Amino acid sequence: MFDKDMVAGIDIGSRSIELVVLNSGGVVRREKLPTTFDPLGQCRKLVEGLEGVRVVATGYGRKLFAESFPGLNVSAITEIQAYALGVKFLHPEAGTVLDIGGQDTKVISLSGSGKVVKFEMNDRCAAGTGKFLEFMAVALQVPIETFGEFALRSERRVQISSMCAVFAESEATSLMARGERAENIAMGLHAAIISRTIAMLRRVGASPPLVFAGGVAHNPCAVRLLEEQLGQPVSVPENPDMVGAIGAALYGRNGSIQ
Repeated sequence: MFDKDMVAGIDIGSRSIELVVLNSGGVVRREKLPTTFDPLGQCRKLVEGLEGVRVVATGYGRKLFAESFPGLNVSAITEIQAYALGVKFLHPEAGTVLDIGGQDTKVISLSGSGKVVKFEMNDRCAAGTGKFLEFMAVALQVPIETFGEFALRSERRVQISSMCAVFAESEATSLMARGERAENIAMGLHAAIISRTIAMLRRVGASPPLVFAGGVAHNPCAVRLLEEQLGQPVSVPENPDMVGAIGAALYGRNGSIQ
């Protein structure tokens, strides 16, 4: 039974939807569903039974969610706000947040109190996002869940010159036709994404510690390459794709960081 202190956060992304429910004691419920072609239907499954509970939505679908569930007490916040709050809660020492999600990449610089100082977001192109990796994993016939481990079996890093998914697939096909190992190509693709990410981090003026969130944070190759290029350890939350939903729930409970 839900108590009066309960609040929910829902993060509606391009590839998955996450729900986190908090009460005064902490997280009491955590669920994730694929977005599919019916995101509202998936949201309906997740929020079943939350009548009377405040729900804070974030992610691409936050406005549509607020309009589509008039029976719920719904408000919305941006992904930048949600990730800042979620990371500050999970890693109070964080100086920078990196989120590589299904369809965008976000870099957020935080103050000592957790306020957003500066941010940059790539949401106009799949290049450098999880969608790019997913597309290339299909091209190399490797499950996306094991694509990082597959790349780590490489013998060398092949240079991939194009970050356009269509041209990169053509380049990868050409390399394989010349006898290049698929593992080496996979490593080259990961290196290209991380190189693009490092450029974003430098533009924002990222300061350590860096917390890596979002779905691609599950990828061990991405984590290793980040640590190599930054020359410092990278912190990954236990459930990196839940950070936005946690932040949204925290906003519902506490409001923004003062």
